[in-house]
Amino acid sequence: MTFGKGAVLATGFVGAMALGVWIGPYITSDRAIATLTPRAYRTESPRAAATSRQPVSAARVTTRATTPAIAPSSTELKNHLKPLLNKGADMTVASEGFRNAEQFAAVAHAARNTEVPFMLLKHRVLSERKTLAAAIRESKPDMNAEIEATRALAEARSDLAKLAVG
Repeated sequence: MTFGKGAVLATGFVGAMALGVWIGPYITSDRAIATLTPRAYRTESPRAAATSRQPVSAARVTTRATTPAIAPSSTELKNHLKPLLNKGADMTVASEGFRNAEQFAAVAHAARNTEVPFMLLKHRVLSERKTLAAAIRESKPDMNAEIEATRALAEARSDLAKLAVG
């Protein structure tokens, strides 16, 4: 290898590293991660986690975002979620059994996003008492169920926030 080729190769590597360092914070910023995940995670400092008697995995504390109190049987929610379900779906039957509007909206969004029938997801979540991610995983094993469940939950919370404001 000649000196010129080596210099060009080394300059290319240095340039790639500089580009990675430059755009890295934009890709991994906390704000970008917070928009992708519906829940905010707070961790202890490494020093506090090391001195505590809890395992490191137990140091993560989940804080739940507050969602407006809307009943799953409310007319506004049913009208908002009706386009997500099949044409002609009975919204009274669809909303029965859910403990809150967030759960109902999340299952409706997950059904639309994953193309799994709503009533199947509803049965697995309510009757079989599975998490939304587990219900999706059982219906579509090739799909990343955790991401889809998180996405559906974020969409549900967004819908509820819009209904509370509007």
